[in-house]
Amino acid sequence: MMKVVAFNGSPNKQGNTWHGLRMVADVLEEEGIRTEIIHVGNKAIRGCLACGQCAKKKNEECIQTDDPVNEWIQLMKEADGILLGSPVHFSAIGGTMKSFLDRAFYVSGVNQSMLRHKVGASVAAVRRSGGLPTFNQLNNFICYSEMLMPGSNYWNVIHGTLPGEAAQDAEGVQIMRMLGKNMAWLMKLVAHGKGVFPPPEREDKIKMNFIR
Repeated sequence: MMKVVAFNGSPNKQGNTWHGLRMVADVLEEEGIRTEIIHVGNKAIRGCLACGQCAKKKNEECIQTDDPVNEWIQLMKEADGILLGSPVHFSAIGGTMKSFLDRAFYVSGVNQSMLRHKVGASVAAVRRSGGLPTFNQLNNFICYSEMLMPGSNYWNVIHGTLPGEAAQDAEGVQIMRMLGKNMAWLMKLVAHGKGVFPPPEREDKIKMNFIR
């Protein structure tokens, strides 16, 4: 059975970010896809140290071991799909979520692109404004990893202030529902295409620096 792991970047365990993710997850489960929501936003997670040890060792681990990031990296590796959810803090990703994503996606990238061709999507929850910048920032991680991204019928932003108010955003609820349907469909296409259509050959990254 296919599985999606979702990461809730809100400090609130069941705030509006969770509700947005839960709406998508409910549709996925109706389509026969298992889901798990991991609470990231209430953990003490330090940012990347830029030490380069993960690139040197290539052991699928961050050198920092006093938090669950390495455990979550393996959950991402084992999953068929990944959902990223964040509240909006000053028109940006919540700090704890950003620290997790920086480390996890860099480890993935230096280990033969562990997340390549998995299906990934993002959700932002916001009171009023800043949802699109946050949504775009989350999508940067997905695009960097050569993941496959489904869309919805609008940008994946849902509105609410108090926990649960997102359920009153009728348009946002529809966006989450359509995202779940499109994500499930894309995951099934990928699964049925494996062994039939060979994926593009992976290429090592070419890095250019124009400063002399």
